[in-house]
Amino acid sequence: MEDDPQKREIRRRRNFTFRLNLFFFATFFLFSVLIVRLAILQFVDGPSLREEEERRGSTSVLIPPIRGNIYDSGGKAIAYSTSTQSLYYSIQPGAKKENSIATAGKLLEVFQRHGDPKMAVTLEQIIKNMDLDYKKNTVSVPRRIKSGLTPGEIAFFLENRDLYTGIDIVEESIRHYDTGDTAVQLVGYLKKFGGGAENGLYKDKAKTADPRLKYLQQEDVGYDGLEFMYQDVLRGKNGLKVYPVNAAGRIVGPPTVTKPDKGDNIYLTINRQVQETTEKAIMDQLKYLQTTPTDKRAPNAKTGYAVAMEVKTGKVIAMASMPDYNPNIWEGGSISTDDYNAIKYVLQNGTISPVIGPYDDPKEQRKHPSSIVFLGSTQKPLSVLIGLNEKLFTTNSTYTDTGSFYYGKEGATRRRIGNAKGHAYGTLDPSSAISHSSNPFMAKMVGDALYRKDAKTGVDVWDRYVKQFGLGVATGSGLLNESKGVIGYFDEEKDASAQSALILASFGQMGRYTTLQLAQYAATLASHGKRMKPQFVKEVRDTDGTVVQKFRPEVLGTIKFPDAYWKEIETGMLKVSVKEFNNAPYKVLRKTGTSQQQVSGKTVENSVFIASAPAEDPVISVAVVIPEGGFGADGAAPVARKILDAYDQYIGLNGVPKKSPPTGNAVEKTQ
Repeated sequence: MEDDPQKREIRRRRNFTFRLNLFFFATFFLFSVLIVRLAILQFVDGPSLREEEERRGSTSVLIPPIRGNIYDSGGKAIAYSTSTQSLYYSIQPGAKKENSIATAGKLLEVFQRHGDPKMAVTLEQIIKNMDLDYKKNTVSVPRRIKSGLTPGEIAFFLENRDLYTGIDIVEESIRHYDTGDTAVQLVGYLKKFGGGAENGLYKDKAKTADPRLKYLQQEDVGYDGLEFMYQDVLRGKNGLKVYPVNAAGRIVGPPTVTKPDKGDNIYLTINRQVQETTEKAIMDQLKYLQTTPTDKRAPNAKTGYAVAMEVKTGKVIAMASMPDYNPNIWEGGSISTDDYNAIKYVLQNGTISPVIGPYDDPKEQRKHPSSIVFLGSTQKPLSVLIGLNEKLFTTNSTYTDTGSFYYGKEGATRRRIGNAKGHAYGTLDPSSAISHSSNPFMAKMVGDALYRKDAKTGVDVWDRYVKQFGLGVATGSGLLNESKGVIGYFDEEKDASAQSALILASFGQMGRYTTLQLAQYAATLASHGKRMKPQFVKEVRDTDGTVVQKFRPEVLGTIKFPDAYWKEIETGMLKVSVKEFNNAPYKVLRKTGTSQQQVSGKTVENSVFIASAPAEDPVISVAVVIPEGGFGADGAAPVARKILDAYDQYIGLNGVPKKSPPTGNAVEKTQ
């Protein structure tokens, strides 16, 4: 039986309505999904997609930053950077080697026509700089072809850029150093980041993702001294050139440029006049010691080191490692093998690390001491302080110096301790033992007495005292490759006896230390026990001259002794016989040292000297070391006198300079 037509119509309408609703629901669902997806694309994936679009539609070239300058305490540049225009070449994707060589020939023609003849380059140099075999860089790294472009070269390339595929003109900085060679080893030098630094000192820097902080293969980086120590301050930030490119990777328009940020400038504590006086004084003294016909002649005195450090602030006013060299040899970040061989003996800073004189033959080199020497008699003021504080004797105690002190068992192992030139000084109290530099007094009253007080811990007690004065520990300078010195008393205790270790240590024959350590030690004595951190930088300023960081004195440790103990050693130091200071217009706390050292089976004498002035309230301490320079009074003391005079003249022992600094270089060094 057929359905009622009315019912069929109702069912048809219901089916139609259902399909219509299903259609609208499906459409709504699809639009909802589309809207959600669009929202995700815009708000979630949008930034990364835009970045990808920019990456595919552009290519970036980083511009090295302009390095900040290094100034002396008076504001005169010691190291400075100048901007120059350099031509860079980028190897194009898919380019053939022959095409690049052809481009090199075209570049040579332009250089010859518009360039400075003094800056001429050959075709071989251009091709080598292109690095077509990728020996130095990957394909994406631009190659520097030539620096110091003339206005004519720049104008030609800018007008004819389309004729020279892959070239770009980049403004960059070239490092220059003052012609006075001021504090060369302290300031340090630069090398190419891509010349090995990226795998050594700067391996962590190569990993940064920030393009403005990314180190570039062609940029110069600090490799020693303050150039390395303040690398992050001096460097600045990269600039950026972003070129639009097409799908084939070819540049299709002008770049968007973000200029590099220049690094901050650092102002040193080094006083140029005192520094240059120190350098000249050492070179003059070396020449005198090598040539004098008197008994002071020391033909092997070929190097000298000095540090002047303010007692109350820790500021290093002068630091000289001589001979030095012209640091402009590093301009461009690399030097030839011949140039390196010419300076390798004076490249390191001998005031903080071991340096041996200019001896090519390794066998001959082993016959000479390094710049790290025994203190000799400059140890004695501290020895007396230790003896007093350990109650081994009092300020009124006396000892009869017969010229000899013996220790050890009778026979072959028995050892004699004597004075220089066989002197016997008779009755001595602690201060006169310092002024006469009595070895037997120190051996008997300090070394042997400390051993007999406690044989088991005596060496440890000694070690604790000397390290509080900065001997055998880092000075805190922060300089690269600084030595802590070489202590020998523990080895002597093990190989011989604690008695021998303490006796030899008491007059300065058991520890070899750097000149900076010696200066810090002298300043600690002069300040009555405050060991100051050596400071080389007084402030950092930005490119506008605004001070962004100022350095303050930092006390590393304090040693407290009764005032009577300090007075006792100062009484002795004031009376040390040094003819160089007989006519000084100021009183000086001083101590000579003749550091005897066994080198390849023979004994050499190193000249050592410390001084602090004015004696009433010391403001400056000086340490001078001249390996193989003979007696401290003859070899090192004349240098110290000139340093103190220069400090008095240009800074003032009473805070007022006695003369104004010259407009040019203070002195002319003898090389």
